[in-house]
Amino acid sequence: MIDPYGRHITYLRVSVTDRCDFRCVYCMPEHMTFLPKAEILTLEELDRMCSAFVGLGVRKLRITGGEPLVRRNVMSLFQSLGRHLASGALDELTLTTNGSQLARFAEDLRACGVRRINISLDTLDAAKFEALTRWGKFDKVMAGIAAAKAAGLAVKINSVALKSVNDEEFDNMIRWCGEMGFDLTLIETMPLGEIDSDRIDQYLPLSVVRSELEKRWTLEDTDYRTGGPARYVRIVETGRRLGFITPLTHNFCESCNRVRLTCTGTLFMCLGQEDAADLRAPLRQSESDGPLIVAIDEAISRKPKGHDFIIDRRHNRPALGRHMSVTGG
Repeated sequence: MIDPYGRHITYLRVSVTDRCDFRCVYCMPEHMTFLPKAEILTLEELDRMCSAFVGLGVRKLRITGGEPLVRRNVMSLFQSLGRHLASGALDELTLTTNGSQLARFAEDLRACGVRRINISLDTLDAAKFEALTRWGKFDKVMAGIAAAKAAGLAVKINSVALKSVNDEEFDNMIRWCGEMGFDLTLIETMPLGEIDSDRIDQYLPLSVVRSELEKRWTLEDTDYRTGGPARYVRIVETGRRLGFITPLTHNFCESCNRVRLTCTGTLFMCLGQEDAADLRAPLRQSESDGPLIVAIDEAISRKPKGHDFIIDRRHNRPALGRHMSVTGG
């Protein structure tokens, strides 16, 4: 699959649910309305959809949510998709998780062929963690992280940089990740969806964060890439990588190789654009994948050059109305 700008689409992020057991303050309101379960693709349909993309050249699948591990029987999907790793058609099967269910599933994920996972963790302060996530239990997440490490999964920690919330903790996070053998990625808050607070107050440019960190850490630029939007440096003092995802201060679209499939079968060719393609209808239209593949090809032909992320300070509203949990983390 090649988009209009010559970029090969080899990375599919797949949301298996919009539901989550947290209510993170920068992601969604506390009293979130989720999709009716009848609108959600079955696990068998998700397998068929992913397999069609693998057949078209996708080499990396990332399972997301919401929180993917709260989806009932989700391990059957990982087990089924693992066949593409065994055949060599797929290079990597991975997931992004909040860690709450990892104590239950880390060993099973490893058995399915998952080797690397991203865990969202914005603070090492238990009280602050529970305030940020509203419903999250810090000890449960720490137990999940320990289980992932014990299972032999390579762990990357994702932290959303929030001004006046966790901006004093980045040194501690770097130190802890170094001790644990984890890489760390810092992410600018993204203007997606209405929330209960003001994103202008939350927004912290990572250019400022990096400048501050360089006063205390030796950061060496690298050309390391994982297929995602992060740009990595090596922290000399810990030997670990530090990534920066900067949708607002640096547009990372020139090398974009990914598309996102929601749990309802809607394909977003760009996280920061509203244009989307309905793949559920052609999937269900025929037992043959022919109509589905035609729809995928047509969608890729509309992939835009880049996103339009802004924080609208004048009207105090997000760039896009849909929540991150709807598109997939």
